Amino acid sequence: MVKPVPQSPPSGSVVEVSVSRVRAGDLIRDRDRLVVELPLEIRFGPRSSTVLLRTPGHDEELVRGFLYTEGIIRRAADIVALERLSGAPLNDDAGSVIAVQLAIECVLPGQRLFAATSGCGACGKESLAALEVRAPAVVAAQTIAYEVLATLPDRLRAAQPTFALTGGLHAAALFTVDGTLLAVREDIGRHNAVDKLVGCAIGEGNEHLALGDLVLVVSGRLGYEIVQKAIAAGIPIVASVGAASSLAVELAERFGLTLATFLRPGSGNLFGKIGRVRLSAPARSTSP
Repeated sequence: MVKPVPQSPPSGSVVEVSVSRVRAGDLIRDRDRLVVELPLEIRFGPRSSTVLLRTPGHDEELVRGFLYTEGIIRRAADIVALERLSGAPLNDDAGSVIAVQLAIECVLPGQRLFAATSGCGACGKESLAALEVRAPAVVAAQTIAYEVLATLPDRLRAAQPTFALTGGLHAAALFTVDGTLLAVREDIGRHNAVDKLVGCAIGEGNEHLALGDLVLVVSGRLGYEIVQKAIAAGIPIVASVGAASSLAVELAERFGLTLATFLRPGSGNLFGKIGRVRLSAPARSTSP
């Protein structure tokens, strides 16, 4: 699954626009690069099911990963066919349409059409019950040295070509526990970036995902949607630059994940199954 670090943004992911910059009281006309945000419609047969707002690039991976982390498929073979439609209403500058044919035993999502925005990985859930995670606990025994773990956010940032141009999107990456970068994906939605990674693994032809020895690192914060997708993919260790939400920590404790937040060399916060993180010195517990 090792992928070369991308040197340039995917085609169609960045657009150049006019901008007026205020500098020392003066107004300067200039050009700026922005991250593209466009809809991607997923269809099952003639029926539209989901519209995702995403940054174009690796769309097929996004669809595969989304179907997997939402529990609609459980293996690569569940997708019989996946085709980008030409001439559909959302194609070209307005967005794209991907038609999916699933194996007959797969249960299609409900009839309700919903839109998942770039900022919300839980949008479109029809009830509180739909937020319940239906997956086994993560039991992977891999551990990682904290000295390695703390370097991963900076290494993720260094592997973001679109962020370097625009400063306007998130990323997710998979690392081995020795710090080897396997794959990185960018998107305006951090949950989309995670789905692209999962779809990348499925696209390797793996019949079942085998991510239990890896570390997921995401930019920004850790919310429910990221931890839910990590649980579905069986990823045991999830790290972030920012904070975790209360629901993310609750899920990690229930399903045996290790969360690491506010990662910096020499400091950070750990939640859940913290024994997967090895410290160079014996751990000392102190009361606040």
